Amino acid sequence: MAIWSKHGQHVDDWVIRFTVGEDYLWDRHLLPYDARGTRAHAAGLAEIGVLSPEEHTAIDAALDTLDAEIAADRISIRPEDEDAHTVIEAFLTDRLGDTGKRIHTGRSRNDQVLTALRLFLRDGLQDAARGTAALARALCALAETHADALMPGYTHLQRAMPSSVALWALGYAELLAGDIDGLRAAHAALGASPLGSAAGYGVPHLDLPRAANAARLGFDGVQIHATTAQLSRGKLEAVAAHAFVQVGATVNRLASDLVLFASAEFGFVRLPERFTTGSSIMPQKRNPDVLELARAHYHRLVAELHLLLTLPANLPSGYHRDLQLTKEAAMRAALLTADVLAAMNALVPELTFDRARMRAALSPDLFATARALELVRAGVPFRDAYRTAADESSAGALSVPTPEAALAAYTADGTPGRVRPDLVRAAIAERSRWAEGG
Repeated sequence: MAIWSKHGQHVDDWVIRFTVGEDYLWDRHLLPYDARGTRAHAAGLAEIGVLSPEEHTAIDAALDTLDAEIAADRISIRPEDEDAHTVIEAFLTDRLGDTGKRIHTGRSRNDQVLTALRLFLRDGLQDAARGTAALARALCALAETHADALMPGYTHLQRAMPSSVALWALGYAELLAGDIDGLRAAHAALGASPLGSAAGYGVPHLDLPRAANAARLGFDGVQIHATTAQLSRGKLEAVAAHAFVQVGATVNRLASDLVLFASAEFGFVRLPERFTTGSSIMPQKRNPDVLELARAHYHRLVAELHLLLTLPANLPSGYHRDLQLTKEAAMRAALLTADVLAAMNALVPELTFDRARMRAALSPDLFATARALELVRAGVPFRDAYRTAADESSAGALSVPTPEAALAAYTADGTPGRVRPDLVRAAIAERSRWAEGG
């Protein structure tokens, strides 16, 4: 029976199923975070005299046992339990009796879940930053070993100008470094503790040490007005999801390139076989399933963000049960991002580029722009040089230079002949420093 059932009334099973849904499954991820919030709340209750020092010590010891049980995966949440909050309160009450019954003093399941979810998301954002930095560094390593490996660059999927493996890899590495900034901003946005706001209207008679509890949990401060906590529900989760979406967007295009480059028609890259699968009917097939799913998960992330952006819209202030669904969306976005980054960090370091195949794909027309600008340097107006180079390309008068000559034509940083993995590595280190110690 639900914890809030009153006067012995029975709640129909279908109502439990409908209202709880899969919330109890997602709360398994929140258990350790809800236990952290409970520990901080107990310290606050002791600080204001609601718990005696002995009671506080007993609760702390019981929470130590709970943490060990959670770590050993010996705590379960059943549908009839409804959520992590009920399980933790029941755990403390079973062991401590009336002392355990005091733990919910001055808080609501509303500020409980918000506190646990923000702690979960802040950890998820730090984990994503570390995974994003690792992937960016792996791409820098590819660049450093393939600085002279030329390949065609494409626009509209047509050969356009010469590129290189290094230039290709560093473009994504630099973009990922920027994505880390978004993760850091989202981490900061979730830095205010909602604990002590209760159901969104504060706690009468008790002067809860909200700032001290926030510090105990690693938050930067508190949401001052109790109403802000519930008004921000879904909104702050969307900030986190948006940061995850940006990482997913970069991975989506990176994976798309690799799927294309690994096709027989391109053959620029060989994928590690253990990250491919076979066909049930075609004996010769190896399919880039890991990359395809990494690419596809971006759309799942966007779907979760869409729910977070739209579900709270038009709701009046205060808590509404609709908002329960924002928890799953935010948590799913964090876990999907972790999975995608784990997959790409395993795969990218094992990529093998076929230099001979890429060299063979360098057709003379790729160097038409270089020919036009060579004429410009000799004093020919650009439009005349453009037409001359076009005519020479059509007549087959252009040739493919040596890699050394092709790369020597570039003098600006960030071009095929002047890649700067050192600068990208420095940016990654600077932007991810906030997460590396986390």
